Amino acid sequence: MGSLFRSEEMTLCQLFLQSEAAYACVSELGELGLVQFRDLNPDVNAFQRKFVNEVRRCDEMERKLRYLEKEIKKDGIPMLDTGENPEAPQPREMIDLEATFEKLENELREVNQNAEALKRNYLELTELKQILRKTQVFFDEHEGGLNPTESMTRALISEECLARHGTLGSVQLGFVAGVILRERIPPFERMLWRACRGNVFLRQAEIETPLEDPSSVSCINTFILLVLGQTQDHRHRVLVAAAKNIKNWFVKVRKIKAIYHTLNLFNLDVTQKCLIAECWVPVLDLENIQLALRRGTERSGSSVPPILNRMETCENPPTYNHTNKFTSAFQALIDSYGIASYREMNPAPYTIITFPFLFAVMFGDLGHGMVMALFAAWMIFKEKPLAAKKTDNEIWNIFFGGRYVIFLMGVFSMYTGFIYNDIFSKSINVFGSKWTVNNISLEKMNKEKVLMLSPSTNDYEGVPYVFGMDPVWQFAQNKIIFHNSYKMKISIIFGIIHMLFGVSLSLLNHLYFNHRLDIICEFIPRIIFMSFIFLYMVLLMFIKWIMYFPTDELAYIKYSPHCAPSILITFINMILFKTTVVDKECDAHIYAGQMALQKLLVVIAVLCIPWMLFAKPFFILRGQKEKALASHQQMPSAVENGDTEGPLQNNSVHVNGGAVNNRCPGGVEEGVGEHEEDVSEMFIHQGIHTIEYVLGSVSHTASYLRLWALSLAHAQLADVLWKMVLRRGFVIQDWKGGIVLYVIFMFWACLTVSILVLMEGLSAFLHTLRLHWVEFQSKFYKGAGYAFQPFSFETILDSASQTPEE
Repeated sequence: MGSLFRSEEMTLCQLFLQSEAAYACVSELGELGLVQFRDLNPDVNAFQRKFVNEVRRCDEMERKLRYLEKEIKKDGIPMLDTGENPEAPQPREMIDLEATFEKLENELREVNQNAEALKRNYLELTELKQILRKTQVFFDEHEGGLNPTESMTRALISEECLARHGTLGSVQLGFVAGVILRERIPPFERMLWRACRGNVFLRQAEIETPLEDPSSVSCINTFILLVLGQTQDHRHRVLVAAAKNIKNWFVKVRKIKAIYHTLNLFNLDVTQKCLIAECWVPVLDLENIQLALRRGTERSGSSVPPILNRMETCENPPTYNHTNKFTSAFQALIDSYGIASYREMNPAPYTIITFPFLFAVMFGDLGHGMVMALFAAWMIFKEKPLAAKKTDNEIWNIFFGGRYVIFLMGVFSMYTGFIYNDIFSKSINVFGSKWTVNNISLEKMNKEKVLMLSPSTNDYEGVPYVFGMDPVWQFAQNKIIFHNSYKMKISIIFGIIHMLFGVSLSLLNHLYFNHRLDIICEFIPRIIFMSFIFLYMVLLMFIKWIMYFPTDELAYIKYSPHCAPSILITFINMILFKTTVVDKECDAHIYAGQMALQKLLVVIAVLCIPWMLFAKPFFILRGQKEKALASHQQMPSAVENGDTEGPLQNNSVHVNGGAVNNRCPGGVEEGVGEHEEDVSEMFIHQGIHTIEYVLGSVSHTASYLRLWALSLAHAQLADVLWKMVLRRGFVIQDWKGGIVLYVIFMFWACLTVSILVLMEGLSAFLHTLRLHWVEFQSKFYKGAGYAFQPFSFETILDSASQTPEE
């Protein structure tokens, strides 16, 4: 769980494997899935690597398996999937697999060729039979009259033509019969007309029985023919036998291919008997990796144990966070913005709570949240069978992958909906209303056309509703005004707390990486600027809620709503150093010494701006000068003593559990190699960050008002659906009203699910995602790392199963 808050500590290792044991060791590491290998042959062509022939053999076996799979699917034979995960076969087993696949392919191709030849012969004979039948009809048309030759002569050649050729002897006529595709008849007629110059008589008749070309169709009608039937039976038996093992064969071949692809990343030593690899591994899993290498060596029968050495490097390690099926969806949201830098604070564990909560503030409805939670609960309950049904539907895969996120969003929406007392735009009276307006009971308030609620009247008992909002606000004409004030203020409060929490997380990063300069020059002025300006505004809201109360008595006029100050106006006057103008009977200040304190807070906050802008470059420049002076004074003494290596000693420091070389360009140590840059670039870089933070503090605070806006929009849209759709179903009485209500309810339910749950839910999801990516993570999260991609059979097989076979 610790790696969820901060990525795993990684180390670069060098691996020495005996050639005979390399295959088995890599196979064990693939099953473990905790090692990311580096390519030690980046300049070598893929066709010139050592194991290219083995990879080609695997490609050929995979091609044969795809051919078998295609034939199996063509016949509709189910492929057995036992869910087993067979181990990668030994290299000597490749010959047996190749022989098996070769035999099956040749046998199947021979059977298909024989079947196609038989079907083609049968088709030709059928065509000849149809020709004889149709031509016999042509010759029998003039039964009892002229002979067929004379009748055809008179039909084909006119009397004038016969007279013209009479002196030349009898006219010789012939005929040709055959079968042609229906769509080719028009061009065939034109060709005959042109070739015979019009001296042709063409007659056609359709064959009622469909004749299909066996080489161009995927499904052939069953023919009653003994040899053809036996051929089909033999083909079916071959495919049924192959269907029982084809899933396991695919797994084995893909594992073999992945192993040889990985071995192509290795280098050979000078003796050609040892393979050398470099890989990133988690430090905490080194023991498991050693055990896997030992198992591979024993399985191969080698007597030389593998060697795994940790290496020092200047490169930034990959980022690796342990996740499970619950946390993986939240981690995917963070990784979509950017992979965390190595050992940087991971926002994912905090997002598990803040993301569904901020979503629920915008989507707060007990009914809509229940629909969302039930849908996600169904996906969680049916997790295993749904995961087994692999589909290419991208939308469904997104929903299923984020089932735990959707479930939490639904549960939190039910919670906020209970606070808002809003369920499908209506309220529920659980604890009893504390209002009796004009002595009207809650049951009769719905019939009142104008109902204004004011806590200062005697209609209010002065006791708050037990939990959430009083249901009487559902009937009040000033409901939107009250909700506007309430939701706008809580949006600002939640936003400032969220951003201050993000700034506080940056302190944990600075402390972990020992960035003392960033603590002094960035964190402290940032937290002061945010607290003295915006957190003070939040405190004014709470002070106003505590000090001012509803009353009409003259004795308490100073603490009545009439004298309650506007927080926005007070905040603007505080920045402009102006005094708020109020009525004579009201106090201009909320508390004693307010103006002096506000001026002091603004002055200190303004001084934080040059602090953030100039302090860090100044300290860096001074550190560079001191370092240059110290090295200049140390070098002559070292040369005089004959110790030229003296200045090079102690050039590595222990940072984050590993040695970091200060001579590396862009080293990890703050202020040593990272900040050795041009002075102008430093000031520009710091100026951009300062301006971004100062202006962003204002714009980001205003951005959290989307919590208020979307919450009101969602509630009003639900109210519109109730008044314009479902409410009409209660107009008609007796049994007819039941039928009308049934139809209208279906229409209302479809609109509710499609618009309020799906569309509004997606909108609130995107706004919540923006609040986390921009407003929250920008305070502490760089996201400049790259993901840890270990060599894992599970990942390879999952990606292969999701890729459609061509």
